[in-house]
Parts: sequence; C-alpha cells; structure tokens
Amino acid sequence: MQRTVLEQAEPIAEGVVSLILRGAEGPLAPWEPGAHVDLALPNWLIRQYSLCGSPADRDRYRVVVRHDRLSRGGSEYVHLFLRTGRTLDVSRPRNNFPLLPAPEYLFLAGGIGITPIVPMLAAAVAAGASATLVYVGRTVATMPFADELRTGYGDRVRVYATEENGRPDLAPLAAELSPRALVYCCGPASMLDAAEAVFSGQRLHLERFRPTVKEFAPDRPFEVHCVRSGQRVQVGAEESVLDALHHAGYPIPSGCREGVCGSCEIAVVDGEPEHRDDIGAPPGRMYCCVSRALSSRLSVDL
Repeated sequence: MQRTVLEQAEPIAEGVVSLILRGAEGPLAPWEPGAHVDLALPNWLIRQYSLCGSPADRDRYRVVVRHDRLSRGGSEYVHLFLRTGRTLDVSRPRNNFPLLPAPEYLFLAGGIGITPIVPMLAAAVAAGASATLVYVGRTVATMPFADELRTGYGDRVRVYATEENGRPDLAPLAAELSPRALVYCCGPASMLDAAEAVFSGQRLHLERFRPTVKEFAPDRPFEVHCVRSGQRVQVGAEESVLDALHHAGYPIPSGCREGVCGSCEIAVVDGEPEHRDDIGAPPGRMYCCVSRALSSRLSVDL
C-alpha cells in the first residue's frame, strides 16, 4: 500500500465528490488510463475507484465517488465523514480495462462510469486518434465532468440527460464506426447489456461495477496445495478459496470479493480452476474471492 494524504475533497456534481490524494512519502506508483486503486477507508472498508486524473502527475491521484443510496458503508463514509488532511492507504494501481492502440475509439459512459473514460479520452486525442464520447446520465447536474468535457473536446462529446432526451440509440453509432475502431464502455448493467447487444467481437471492452449473474454446478469441497510452503488447505463447499487461505494464514489482499476488481489474484501451478470472475483471468491465474476448482486439487504459488 502507498501512504497518501487527502489534499482536497470537493463536490463536482449532485451527490458526487472528487478526492485528491497526495503522496505522503514521495512519488506515487505510475498508472495508465483505465487503472483503478483500492482505497482503505478509516472505517475498515476497502473500496475500488478508477483513477481519473493525469497519469503524468506522479504526486497525486484523483478519484471520484458517487454517494450510493444503497451504500454498504464506503461511499457514505466518504461523503459524510472523510475530511481533508486525513492519511489514507492506497494500493498500487491495477488495470483490468487497458486502453489498446487504435486509430478510432467510441467511448460509452453511464453516470459514474465516466471516471475511467476521462483519461482514456485524453490519451486517445493526444495520440491523434479519432475519438467520440457518448455520456449518459439522469440529468446534467448529476454528471461529473460533463461541462468541462464539452468545453475541452467540443463535438467529440455527446451528452444525453435521460430525463430530457431519453437514452441514445447505439445502433447508428455502430454503423458510423470503421472496422478498426474499438469501443470502451463503463456504466450500469443496462448500458453494458445494450452495448453487448450492438457491438460484438474483439472491438468491445467493458468494465463492470457489479458481477453478472451466472449459474454454476453446486459448490463442492476441494484441496488447495500451497507449493512454496508445502501446506495443504481444505476449501469447504460453503467457503471461498480466499477465506480458506486467510484462515490458513495467507494474507491475500482483497477488495470487492465479487470478482470485479482483481485484487485477490493468485498464480495457479497445477489443477483446473473454475473461473467465476467478470474480468477474465490471464492464463495460469485466478481470482480466489469467487473462483473455485473443477479438479479435486489446485496447486497455487503460495
């Protein structure tokens, strides 16, 4: 974790606050557009937020937090109790939503899903690519960055306030794209589902706030062999690999516990994992908060 100080906390839209976190012990770890960090809050919760400042600024991170009416304690604490001057631990950035090189981009953002898109749009424009942003929210007043994006990028940015304009039709947008264009989408499940229905193949890249609903066979017990220590850990049918390893003395980092943040990634040496995450684990890796085993034993690099 990196030690930071909350330098600034200010409202930037209805129910949305921007946090500027200054490195307390020198430069912060580098990051690229699409990255997020785990923020350890003083109420013992860890929450994930996309970085939306400038990757060139190694002294500060910027994150933006919407006050969720169904908050599990994270956004509520940030909005009601967090004050400037507070020391906060922040993880090194992770990027499960990287911006790949392309001559053309379509960015789709819904509500607070604008946060990873802001530095992506800046990077795409700086690289000389053709880039369009479609930004959807309930009203302009609830949409962070709406005014500055329209001012800074002009016709590249199309803002849709659904209470006034309804939702945009994505099909005409798809028809306008060249075959080499990439589409990046972050927002609520309804927007992601609509994007998946219109854009297909390798061109569409999504980042989810919540896991998708999936069906799997009933959970069953299995064994995890920790290769480096030689320890064998039994995983019960009603516990996760993450919890079983924690109980066995392995302090694996974790954040969302839903398979969407990637903080609990471990290396698999042998055996067949059952991947249940929404990120797409790389070969030889698994996210142990939700994923399990199809084989009777998994060997992991612990």
